[in-house]
Amino acid sequence: MKPTACYALTAAFVLLAGAPSPVRAADGAIAVVAAQNFYGDIAKQIGGGHIALTDVPITPGQDPHLFEPSPAIARQIADARIVIINGAHYDPWAENLLKVSRKPTRIVIDAARLTGKKHGDNPHLWYDPKTMPAVARAVADALSKADPAHAAEYKANLATTLAKLAAIDKRVDELKARHGGKPVAATEPVFGPMANALGLITRNERFQLAIMNETEPSARDIAAFERDLKNRNVKILIYNKQVNAKLAQRMVALAEKSKVPIVAVTETMPADTSYVDWMLGTLDALDKALNEPNT
Repeated sequence: MKPTACYALTAAFVLLAGAPSPVRAADGAIAVVAAQNFYGDIAKQIGGGHIALTDVPITPGQDPHLFEPSPAIARQIADARIVIINGAHYDPWAENLLKVSRKPTRIVIDAARLTGKKHGDNPHLWYDPKTMPAVARAVADALSKADPAHAAEYKANLATTLAKLAAIDKRVDELKARHGGKPVAATEPVFGPMANALGLITRNERFQLAIMNETEPSARDIAAFERDLKNRNVKILIYNKQVNAKLAQRMVALAEKSKVPIVAVTETMPADTSYVDWMLGTLDALDKALNEPNT
């Protein structure tokens, strides 16, 4: 995950703007910026009509690792009362913009800090079932501090949101009982936290890390991955369809040829859905693929 080339430009824009940052949008709503749209979904569920939410526009067809924030995004982060980031160096552009637009009244919700993760850990935290409940509680707390008049409403919305998130835990438990211990392959460790929660055995992890960090896997790691697919030593191949690395696409093609079921995952929540529905849909696709006979 490389730092983007436009940090200096966006930082300069924030510094030159100079004007005091508002804590509310023009209509009186609390200004909230989410560096990823799935965190924004949680904020919207809890904040409802009391927040003016800005989701950073990263689409499912775009590699989030290559995202470069525009001056408009820099200004929105500078103006926000609450900013939600992933942390763990997944969104360093956001961390840098927060540093150059410091504001005592702003509340920053860092999912990595909430879950005890740091730079070097697997940063795809939203695939860990424990992450979103922690983020939801932090959002409700932040909104209650920023807007005490509606604290009771935020508390009630939090309870509703946590109840919805519990459906993911229930589904994970079901799939773990059914598929725990099965070997799987992945082109990147995007789904890794969820795979761990499901009790799956993920092979070829060095290959995954190399693809994620945009480095070249060793010849030995490439050969081991290919051997697993050719010999069908793994039940499925999980691949990140937002990253078009040639080696990853090579493994997808080999899985298709070897008739190893493929499950596509993304790092961005698809439009017109919710975080819970996105996760449940992905788990359903995984369950279906793992149920296919591996003969």
